[in-house]
Amino acid sequence: MASTSSFDVTTGVDYMEVHNAVTQAEKEIGQRYDFKGLKVTLELNQKEKTITLASPDEFKLKAMWDVLQSKLVRRQVPLKNLKPGKIEPAAGASVRQVVEIQDGLTADMAREVVRVLKDAKLKKVQSAIQGDTVRISSASKDDLQGAIALLKEQDFGVELKFGNYRSN
Repeated sequence: MASTSSFDVTTGVDYMEVHNAVTQAEKEIGQRYDFKGLKVTLELNQKEKTITLASPDEFKLKAMWDVLQSKLVRRQVPLKNLKPGKIEPAAGASVRQVVEIQDGLTADMAREVVRVLKDAKLKKVQSAIQGDTVRISSASKDDLQGAIALLKEQDFGVELKFGNYRSN
């Protein structure tokens, strides 16, 4: 019987790096002269997978978002996995924006990954959705490498991660 190899396709962020980036952004914003004396907040909620930005006006909020993005990029957190929401009015004549963190493939994204592989008609490559990951398996390691190359060319709106490689 031929041995099969497999790997998992998923997406996500390292929450420790996100936390460190938020902390660094808070420090930089606290030291900037254009934010002196203003009530601005930057809050990471790991359970709800969100970052909430609040400031007195939209201009300051966008400046905060720029600072946060630069810190996230420096810590190699994929910006594709962050989905900024609408800027909405908050209490006390301030504005707030909630940024969602995409951690794990949604059911639609997983189906899209499987569909791309099926449409490519890669012989002997099987894919199975397992929660927020897609397991891809094949007897040929070359076919698996071809599947990775194919998926890297596509844009799924998030940064894909390939891991958990197994060879049986």
